[in-house]
Amino acid sequence: MSVQFNLKDQNGQSVTREQFPGQYVLLSFHPLAWTSVCADQMLSLEHNYSRFEGLNVVPLGLSVDAVPSKKAWAQHLELENLRILSDFWPHGAVAEQLDLFLEGRGTSARANVLLDPTGEIVFSKTYEISKLPDVNELFERIEEAVK
Repeated sequence: MSVQFNLKDQNGQSVTREQFPGQYVLLSFHPLAWTSVCADQMLSLEHNYSRFEGLNVVPLGLSVDAVPSKKAWAQHLELENLRILSDFWPHGAVAEQLDLFLEGRGTSARANVLLDPTGEIVFSKTYEISKLPDVNELFERIEEAVK
């Protein structure tokens, strides 16, 4: 299954997988902006952005929050590189496409999904909502996938 999406980032710019030809794309789902674990998750991507680039991976954060919330949160977190996408409408559509939407919560699961340059899933892991994904484990899995 080739994963397709067209979502707005925190600046209201459209983002699609096709905008990154020849690159891997990491979709890092977090349930909601403005929560501590979600902030730590996005900051781990921001702080390791150049490491992702060195592996030919574009990291993207995603949640069901609306664009204005994403914009304020990105400014609060002082994100300089990381784009955080709004899977707001249709509500959770990309999360739903990947079986990551939690109907009872109205949010996505906490998960990392790595897409190869054709949009195929090469790595996917779901985490406990309250647990921060281990960025070192994530890089180990990415390094295995991009060899």
